Amino acid sequence: MTDREPPNSTRPPSPPTLTELERRAAAHRDRPSYGHDALITCDRLVRVFTTDGVEVQALQGLDLTVREGELMALVGASGSGKSTLMNILAGLDVPTAGAARVAGRDLLAMDAKVRLNYRREVVGFVWQQTSRNLLPYLTARQNVALPMQLLGRGGVRRSAAKGERTKELLAMLGVSDCADRRPRQLSGGQQQRVAIAVALANSPSVLLADEPTGELDSVTGEEVFAAFRRANEELGTTIVIVTHDQAVESEVRRTVAIRDGRTSSEVLRRTEIDAEGQESVVAREYAMLDRAGRLQLPTEYTAALGMEQRVMLELEQDHIQVWADGADGAYGGASEERT
Repeated sequence: MTDREPPNSTRPPSPPTLTELERRAAAHRDRPSYGHDALITCDRLVRVFTTDGVEVQALQGLDLTVREGELMALVGASGSGKSTLMNILAGLDVPTAGAARVAGRDLLAMDAKVRLNYRREVVGFVWQQTSRNLLPYLTARQNVALPMQLLGRGGVRRSAAKGERTKELLAMLGVSDCADRRPRQLSGGQQQRVAIAVALANSPSVLLADEPTGELDSVTGEEVFAAFRRANEELGTTIVIVTHDQAVESEVRRTVAIRDGRTSSEVLRRTEIDAEGQESVVAREYAMLDRAGRLQLPTEYTAALGMEQRVMLELEQDHIQVWADGADGAYGGASEERT
């Protein structure tokens, strides 16, 4: 924090020369595209719904990248847009504008047939409602084998190979003893672990889960999340979980918060070892800067400093200072300094 006020006026910079403009254009052209090295890329994603003639923007230029092998959580209040985002990534909905790519697939350029194959081969999905994930008249073994049968491939998808794959998944997730039971004979936690096996059956690039522990008690929820963690560690599957469960949030390395249809903040966790050899998890929260340069300041910050409508900025060598705009047009005395 500092009480220094920015100057009332500054000399406008000299216009760039033609050589400088050419240099900038070349640097921009040679720069890698946004999300070029990510498994999931959402670039200025927009989704508009029309209800009774009224347009609602569920996503308002959302940016997000997820790298291969990540286990991460998406959080946000009801209506923030996180479920809309999940439906788009799952191939269940189509964005209105922007760009979205998953494992090299362009989600805006798919026809119905390609979209169906995408849902069968590239993504797996686990719903919050345990009964929604499994067919009630099939056993756990049959539920897991079904996606492989629907894929309809020969070779490695022969009957013996499918049976072995099913057996391995049920064992990895700790539900081997449930193989011949139907969903009504399983507990909620067992159903969700079988559902994860179903979602993993065709070796998807991404596993998406929408509030998978929402209907479970804390102990059972931890068992289910341990199954996700095992799938991530042993199979290398990229996993994105939408959750309100703080216990789940604290177990992932990365948590992205969505607010008003945009990514607003991100928490990164890492393990540190002190001088005595003791391990601890350190979490740090970051504000998200989108592709247009927009930054969502936390509400508690803007309220504390009386920031409304507009703010004053000053660029320093290694940080930006932000001032509340005073009611009389002068700079406020408070500022936030980030180094």
